[in-house]
Amino acid sequence: MTQQIPHHSSTEPELSGVRNFRDVGGLSTSDGRQVRSGVLFRSGHLAHATETDAEFLASLGLHTIFDFRNSADHALEGPDVTLPGVRNVGIPLSDPADGKEFWKMVRDGDLEQLRGLLGEGRAAARMTRSYREIIRTRTAEHSRVVHALAEDSVPALMHCAAGKDRAGLSIAVTLLALGVEREAILADYLESNAPHRRYRVRRSSDSAEARSPEVMALLAPLFDARAEYLEAAFDTIGETWGSVPAYLAEGLGLSPETLDRLRERLLD
Repeated sequence: MTQQIPHHSSTEPELSGVRNFRDVGGLSTSDGRQVRSGVLFRSGHLAHATETDAEFLASLGLHTIFDFRNSADHALEGPDVTLPGVRNVGIPLSDPADGKEFWKMVRDGDLEQLRGLLGEGRAAARMTRSYREIIRTRTAEHSRVVHALAEDSVPALMHCAAGKDRAGLSIAVTLLALGVEREAILADYLESNAPHRRYRVRRSSDSAEARSPEVMALLAPLFDARAEYLEAAFDTIGETWGSVPAYLAEGLGLSPETLDRLRERLLD
Protein backbone atom coordinates (compact mmCIF):
# COMPACT_ATOMS: atom_id res chain seq x y z
CA MET A 1 0.00 0.00 0.00
CA THR A 2 1.08 3.60 -0.45
CA GLN A 3 2.35 5.08 2.78
CA GLN A 4 0.97 8.36 4.02
CA ILE A 5 3.98 10.47 4.90
CA PRO A 6 3.14 13.51 7.02
CA HIS A 7 4.20 16.99 6.10
CA HIS A 8 5.32 18.66 9.30
CA SER A 9 3.63 21.97 9.89
CA SER A 10 5.44 25.23 9.36
CA THR A 11 4.28 26.11 12.89
CA GLU A 12 6.42 23.31 14.33
CA PRO A 13 8.61 24.86 17.04
CA GLU A 14 12.18 25.71 16.12
CA LEU A 15 13.92 25.60 19.48
CA SER A 16 16.88 27.90 20.03
CA GLY A 17 19.19 25.50 21.84
CA VAL A 18 17.84 22.10 20.76
CA ARG A 19 18.40 20.81 17.24
CA ASN A 20 16.32 18.38 15.24
CA PHE A 21 13.23 18.32 17.47
CA ARG A 22 10.04 16.86 16.08
CA ASP A 23 6.91 14.91 16.92
CA VAL A 24 6.86 11.52 15.20
CA GLY A 25 3.05 11.49 15.19
CA GLY A 26 1.12 11.09 11.95
CA LEU A 27 3.02 8.20 10.39
CA SER A 28 0.68 5.50 9.06
CA THR A 29 0.96 1.80 9.81
CA SER A 30 0.39 -1.04 7.36
CA ASP A 31 -3.00 -1.78 8.95
CA GLY A 32 -4.31 1.77 8.52
CA ARG A 33 -3.65 3.20 11.98
CA GLN A 34 -1.46 6.23 12.74
CA VAL A 35 1.17 7.07 15.31
CA ARG A 36 -0.60 9.32 17.81
CA SER A 37 0.63 12.90 18.02
CA GLY A 38 2.08 14.02 21.32
CA VAL A 39 3.38 10.63 22.50
CA LEU A 40 6.73 10.14 20.75
CA PHE A 41 9.29 12.85 20.07
CA ARG A 42 12.88 12.91 18.83
CA SER A 43 15.63 15.51 18.99
CA GLY A 44 19.29 16.29 19.43
CA HIS A 45 20.71 16.70 22.92
CA LEU A 46 19.08 18.99 25.49
CA ALA A 47 22.26 20.23 27.13
CA HIS A 48 22.03 23.69 25.54
CA ALA A 49 18.28 24.17 25.90
CA THR A 50 17.34 27.76 26.69
CA GLU A 51 14.84 28.67 29.39
CA THR A 52 12.18 29.08 26.70
CA ASP A 53 13.13 25.72 25.19
CA ALA A 54 12.82 24.08 28.60
CA GLU A 55 9.41 25.64 29.15
CA PHE A 56 8.22 24.24 25.82
CA LEU A 57 9.63 20.78 26.54
CA ALA A 58 8.02 20.80 29.99
CA SER A 59 4.67 21.63 28.38
CA LEU A 60 4.74 18.34 26.44
CA GLY A 61 3.93 16.34 29.58
CA LEU A 62 6.83 13.99 29.02
CA HIS A 63 7.09 10.87 31.15
CA THR A 64 10.58 9.77 30.04
CA ILE A 65 13.57 11.14 28.15
CA PHE A 66 15.82 8.48 26.64
CA ASP A 67 19.39 9.78 26.23
CA PHE A 68 21.52 7.58 23.95
CA ARG A 69 24.71 9.62 24.33
CA ASN A 70 27.86 8.15 25.86
CA SER A 71 30.33 9.59 28.37
CA ALA A 72 32.37 11.31 25.65
CA ASP A 73 29.25 13.10 24.44
CA HIS A 74 28.43 14.23 27.96
CA ALA A 75 31.97 15.52 28.44
CA LEU A 76 31.73 17.51 25.20
CA GLU A 77 28.19 18.87 25.49
CA GLY A 78 27.16 18.54 29.13
CA PRO A 79 24.14 16.95 30.79
CA ASP A 80 20.58 17.49 29.64
CA VAL A 81 18.56 20.31 31.09
CA THR A 82 16.45 19.13 34.02
CA LEU A 83 12.70 19.07 33.42
CA PRO A 84 10.47 18.79 36.49
CA GLY A 85 8.73 15.46 36.92
CA VAL A 86 10.40 13.85 33.91
CA ARG A 87 12.36 10.60 34.22
CA ASN A 88 15.75 10.67 32.48
CA VAL A 89 16.99 7.28 31.28
CA GLY A 90 20.52 7.00 29.96
CA ILE A 91 21.08 4.13 27.54
CA PRO A 92 24.46 4.75 25.91
CA LEU A 93 24.75 3.53 22.34
CA SER A 94 27.88 3.54 20.21
CA ASP A 95 28.35 6.74 18.27
CA PRO A 96 28.64 5.93 14.54
CA ALA A 97 31.79 8.04 14.59
CA ASP A 98 32.86 6.69 17.96
CA GLY A 99 36.11 7.47 19.69
CA LYS A 100 37.66 10.52 21.31
CA GLU A 101 40.65 10.41 18.98
CA PHE A 102 38.40 10.26 15.92
CA TRP A 103 36.38 13.28 16.99
CA LYS A 104 39.54 15.16 17.94
CA MET A 105 40.73 14.62 14.38
CA VAL A 106 37.37 15.80 13.02
CA ARG A 107 37.65 19.00 15.07
CA ASP A 108 41.40 19.62 14.79
CA GLY A 109 42.67 17.76 11.72
CA ASP A 110 44.07 19.58 8.73
CA LEU A 111 43.03 18.84 5.17
CA GLU A 112 45.59 16.10 4.58
CA GLN A 113 44.67 14.30 7.81
CA LEU A 114 40.98 14.50 7.00
CA ARG A 115 41.59 13.16 3.50
CA GLY A 116 43.33 10.14 4.99
CA LEU A 117 40.64 9.60 7.62
CA LEU A 118 37.49 10.32 5.64
CA GLY A 119 38.30 10.52 1.95
CA GLU A 120 37.51 8.12 -0.89
CA GLY A 121 34.26 6.97 0.70
CA ARG A 122 35.75 6.05 4.08
CA ALA A 123 33.47 8.34 6.08
CA ALA A 124 30.27 6.99 4.52
CA ALA A 125 31.53 3.40 4.85
CA ARG A 126 32.21 4.01 8.54
CA MET A 127 28.67 5.24 9.06
CA THR A 128 27.13 2.32 7.18
CA ARG A 129 29.18 -0.23 9.16
CA SER A 130 28.15 1.39 12.42
CA TYR A 131 24.44 1.38 11.60
CA ARG A 132 24.71 -2.32 10.84
CA GLU A 133 26.63 -2.96 14.06
CA ILE A 134 24.17 -1.07 16.25
CA ILE A 135 21.25 -3.10 14.89
CA ARG A 136 23.14 -6.38 15.27
CA THR A 137 24.72 -5.83 18.70
CA ARG A 138 22.43 -3.43 20.57
CA THR A 139 19.33 -5.61 20.73
CA ALA A 140 19.27 -5.48 24.56
CA GLU A 141 19.19 -1.67 24.54
CA HIS A 142 16.51 -1.45 21.87
CA SER A 143 14.47 -4.12 23.63
CA ARG A 144 14.66 -2.10 26.84
CA VAL A 145 13.38 1.02 25.10
CA VAL A 146 10.45 -0.67 23.36
CA HIS A 147 9.43 -2.60 26.49
CA ALA A 148 9.51 0.66 28.49
CA LEU A 149 7.28 2.39 25.94
CA ALA A 150 4.82 -0.49 26.09
CA GLU A 151 4.65 -0.33 29.89
CA ASP A 152 4.60 3.24 31.18
CA SER A 153 7.10 5.59 29.52
CA VAL A 154 4.97 7.73 27.20
CA PRO A 155 4.96 10.51 26.26
CA ALA A 156 8.64 9.96 25.51
CA LEU A 157 11.49 11.88 23.89
CA MET A 158 14.45 10.02 22.37
CA HIS A 159 17.68 11.85 21.67
CA CYS A 160 21.39 11.42 21.14
CA ALA A 161 23.81 14.21 20.21
CA ALA A 162 22.49 15.19 16.79
CA GLY A 163 19.21 13.28 16.99
CA LYS A 164 20.10 11.58 13.71
CA ASP A 165 21.96 8.29 14.18
CA ARG A 166 21.46 6.62 17.55
CA ALA A 167 18.10 8.30 18.13
CA GLY A 168 17.26 7.75 14.47
CA LEU A 169 17.85 4.01 14.75
CA SER A 170 15.96 3.76 18.06
CA ILE A 171 13.01 5.62 16.55
CA ALA A 172 13.18 3.38 13.47
CA VAL A 173 13.12 0.24 15.61
CA THR A 174 10.14 1.58 17.56
CA LEU A 175 8.29 2.43 14.36
CA LEU A 176 8.95 -1.06 12.97
CA ALA A 177 7.43 -2.48 16.17
CA LEU A 178 4.39 -0.26 15.63
CA GLY A 179 3.93 -1.58 12.09
CA VAL A 180 5.07 1.53 10.20
CA GLU A 181 6.61 0.58 6.87
CA ARG A 182 10.13 1.31 5.72
CA GLU A 183 9.20 4.06 3.25
CA ALA A 184 7.62 6.23 5.92
CA ILE A 185 10.34 5.50 8.49
CA LEU A 186 12.97 6.52 5.96
CA ALA A 187 11.12 9.74 5.09
CA ASP A 188 11.02 10.73 8.76
CA TYR A 189 14.71 9.89 9.17
CA LEU A 190 15.68 12.06 6.20
CA GLU A 191 13.98 15.09 7.75
CA SER A 192 17.14 15.42 9.86
CA ASN A 193 18.76 16.95 6.77
CA ALA A 194 16.63 20.11 6.94
CA PRO A 195 18.96 23.10 7.46
CA HIS A 196 17.39 24.13 10.79
CA ARG A 197 17.71 20.56 12.12
CA ARG A 198 21.32 19.81 11.23
CA TYR A 199 23.94 19.39 13.93
CA ARG A 200 26.42 22.25 13.98
CA VAL A 201 29.80 20.98 12.81
CA ARG A 202 32.43 21.76 15.44
CA ARG A 203 35.89 22.77 14.23
CA SER A 204 38.61 24.14 16.51
CA SER A 205 39.35 26.93 14.06
CA ASP A 206 36.94 29.17 12.21
CA SER A 207 39.57 30.00 9.61
CA ALA A 208 38.71 29.70 5.94
CA GLU A 209 41.07 26.72 5.63
CA ALA A 210 39.41 24.87 8.51
CA ARG A 211 36.01 25.20 6.86
CA SER A 212 36.97 25.10 3.21
CA PRO A 213 34.55 23.45 0.76
CA GLU A 214 36.76 20.36 0.58
CA VAL A 215 36.93 20.03 4.38
CA MET A 216 33.17 20.37 4.71
CA ALA A 217 32.65 17.84 1.90
CA LEU A 218 34.91 15.36 3.71
CA LEU A 219 32.94 15.87 6.95
CA ALA A 220 29.50 15.78 5.32
CA PRO A 221 28.95 11.99 5.48
CA LEU A 222 29.28 12.12 9.28
CA PHE A 223 26.57 14.75 9.61
CA ASP A 224 24.20 13.77 6.80
CA ALA A 225 21.17 11.53 7.20
CA ARG A 226 21.63 9.29 4.17
CA ALA A 227 19.15 6.72 2.94
CA GLU A 228 21.97 4.23 2.43
CA TYR A 229 22.72 4.24 6.17
CA LEU A 230 19.20 3.38 7.29
CA GLU A 231 18.74 0.96 4.41
CA ALA A 232 21.85 -0.87 5.64
CA ALA A 233 20.22 -1.19 9.06
CA PHE A 234 17.05 -2.60 7.51
CA ASP A 235 19.11 -4.99 5.39
CA THR A 236 20.92 -6.19 8.52
CA ILE A 237 17.60 -7.12 10.08
CA GLY A 238 16.76 -9.26 7.07
CA GLU A 239 20.21 -10.82 6.85
CA THR A 240 20.43 -11.60 10.58
CA TRP A 241 16.86 -12.54 11.52
CA GLY A 242 15.15 -13.12 8.18
CA SER A 243 12.24 -10.73 8.70
CA VAL A 244 11.01 -7.84 10.84
CA PRO A 245 8.61 -10.07 12.85
CA ALA A 246 11.48 -12.45 13.64
CA TYR A 247 13.71 -9.54 14.64
CA LEU A 248 11.05 -8.20 16.98
CA ALA A 249 10.36 -11.62 18.51
CA GLU A 250 13.81 -13.18 18.59
CA GLY A 251 16.12 -10.19 18.54
CA LEU A 252 14.19 -7.90 20.87
CA GLY A 253 12.17 -10.49 22.79
CA LEU A 254 8.87 -8.71 22.14
CA SER A 255 5.87 -10.91 22.78
CA PRO A 256 2.58 -10.44 20.88
CA GLU A 257 1.10 -9.09 24.12
CA THR A 258 3.87 -6.50 24.48
CA LEU A 259 3.42 -5.39 20.87
CA ASP A 260 -0.31 -5.05 21.44
CA ARG A 261 0.29 -2.87 24.51
CA LEU A 262 2.80 -0.76 22.62
CA ARG A 263 0.40 -0.18 19.77
CA GLU A 264 -2.48 0.67 22.10
CA ARG A 265 -0.32 3.30 23.81
CA LEU A 266 1.14 4.90 20.69
CA LEU A 267 -1.38 4.43 17.88
CA ASP A 268 -4.73 5.95 17.03
